[in-house]
Amino acid sequence: RVTLLELMMVKVSDKNSVSSEEMNVFVRHADFLADCFQEKCGAVLKLTAAAAAEDEEALVTIRLLDVLCEMTSNNSQLEHLQAFPGLLETAVDTLRLTHLAGKQAVNIFTATHAVTEQEEISHPAVGFKSHLIRLIGNLCYKNKENQDKV
Repeated sequence: RVTLLELMMVKVSDKNSVSSEEMNVFVRHADFLADCFQEKCGAVLKLTAAAAAEDEEALVTIRLLDVLCEMTSNNSQLEHLQAFPGLLETAVDTLRLTHLAGKQAVNIFTATHAVTEQEEISHPAVGFKSHLIRLIGNLCYKNKENQDKV
């Protein structure tokens, strides 16, 4: 699943080689990806426990967030995802929870806290909060209703 999401990420981020037919396919799959992210976003919080550092569900959720960030960076998919019910609320709630989890344990979600003895830890959750903020910003872009919610 992670590999499939990484392949989708590459295709979505390469805006020059995507035909309008492929873009329509991505828009149809955007609902499914957003729904999966909403269901699985709590799995990333389990990564604060050292034993869960390789949790597959959390890795899938991180890749889902990456794909959603790329999709919301594209105007043809942005409006569709801005109107997706609950996606913005889920992203804001997950951001709050990751912020609290980072304060209660070793903060694995930001790069500034993942540095020890001048070596950066290559934890899969590093940057998760920044990607959540990017998604929230994209969902609020030129959308007064979503801006008011946040």
